[in-house]
Amino acid sequence: MSTVTSSPTPLATGVLDLIDRSRGCLLEACHQQDVIERYRCAQLAALRAAAALLAARSRRNARSGPRSVWEVVPTVAPELAEWAIYFTDTGRRGQIFDRGAQRPTVREADDLIRAGETFLGLVLRCLGLPMASVLGAGLDAAVAPSMAR
Repeated sequence: MSTVTSSPTPLATGVLDLIDRSRGCLLEACHQQDVIERYRCAQLAALRAAAALLAARSRRNARSGPRSVWEVVPTVAPELAEWAIYFTDTGRRGQIFDRGAQRPTVREADDLIRAGETFLGLVLRCLGLPMASVLGAGLDAAVAPSMAR
């Protein structure tokens, strides 16, 4: 009697591209000197990871109008609902920073980078992809001496 093992459904190239682009944004965030750019890159990394998850799992409903990625994530991965709330909030803060009303602190930007890496790892797990540290020691090494104060 033979045993049939089920292998995961192959992911579309677009999904894998979004994963790679998310990783790239995290690395770019680590090397940005400007704290606003660090924040933006980390935010974009999380958004791309979420987009990869949706590209792999969601089914477009023609009757529904446009929705935020963060509104849809909990419907396809309920275990990531708290992350969706978190990134919705960081997105709102990012809009404040973009208007120049405030600047993020180095701590906020670095926390968002770490959160983005954690979220990417969770997305990889949801998709059945191997997890590997994107940043490793990159975050510590990439902090400019003037920013470390």
